[in-house]
Amino acid sequence: MPLSRRALLTTTGAALLLGAAPPALAARPRSTTAIRHIPLQGAVNVRDLGGYTTYDGARVRHGLAYRSDHLAKLTDADLTTLAGLGLGTVVDLRIPPEVQYDGADRLPAGPVPVARPVTDNGLFGQLMAAIGSRDPVRQEEMLGGGRAAAFMRGVYRTFVTDAANRAALAATLRDLADPRRGPLLLHCTSGKDRTGWTSWLLLTLLGVPESSARADYLASNTFRAAYDARVREGLKQGGLMQNPELIVPLQEVRAEYLDTALDQVRTSYGSLFRYVSVGLGLELRELAALRERLVPGA
Repeated sequence: MPLSRRALLTTTGAALLLGAAPPALAARPRSTTAIRHIPLQGAVNVRDLGGYTTYDGARVRHGLAYRSDHLAKLTDADLTTLAGLGLGTVVDLRIPPEVQYDGADRLPAGPVPVARPVTDNGLFGQLMAAIGSRDPVRQEEMLGGGRAAAFMRGVYRTFVTDAANRAALAATLRDLADPRRGPLLLHCTSGKDRTGWTSWLLLTLLGVPESSARADYLASNTFRAAYDARVREGLKQGGLMQNPELIVPLQEVRAEYLDTALDQVRTSYGSLFRYVSVGLGLELRELAALRERLVPGA
């Protein structure tokens, strides 16, 4: 039976979105749940979003929501591991040029692939242009002096301001609420920005404390660090960049990027709840269905 507006607003996640204090906030549980990383050979940032403790002491279900980087380079062993997750849907947030560059996802039999591009605000093209120039002066002009980080902040603003982006994010959250979809994995290229924002938003809607949701977002730096360092070394050894450290702001997630999106939410909508309800167009019954599916006892 659909929850009434009053019943929904008694759930902690919705109360937080509306700006109310969660019940027994001072005694809220501390989540000590380790991030559930799924080691693969062809992807480095694959994780189960389950296991986090919510404000009201429940725990997000394992095995229903996953996040990752792109899946184009999976090995046969990786496909076996992925098949074991029982995925029903794989949502690809990459734009067509990214898919063309890295390749389409390599998936086991079973999951339905869904192409749902979320614009990167020109990030992929900017990066390719800078690297492809092989010109250290041009690369410095394009990426140095804080310009790379400023570009990333612009990417995060589009998660809030771009109507097509909002529609894609809303559709993904609706899919996560739909039991007919089965377990869902969402990803972009690196699994850190578009995927990171969507995952942060999902955990927040489920009533996961900000500290845990933010830690999940920032964990991409840990899982991607070795791979990203090899990329920078390859660019230097290949003669493409004299100073590959210029791309570090593009490779990392940073608290300031997430905060930029949240600042834009406040500027454009006044509150996170209005961003979700007006910007994404999600109804209270849909938020209730999302929590009911992903949080036992919701």
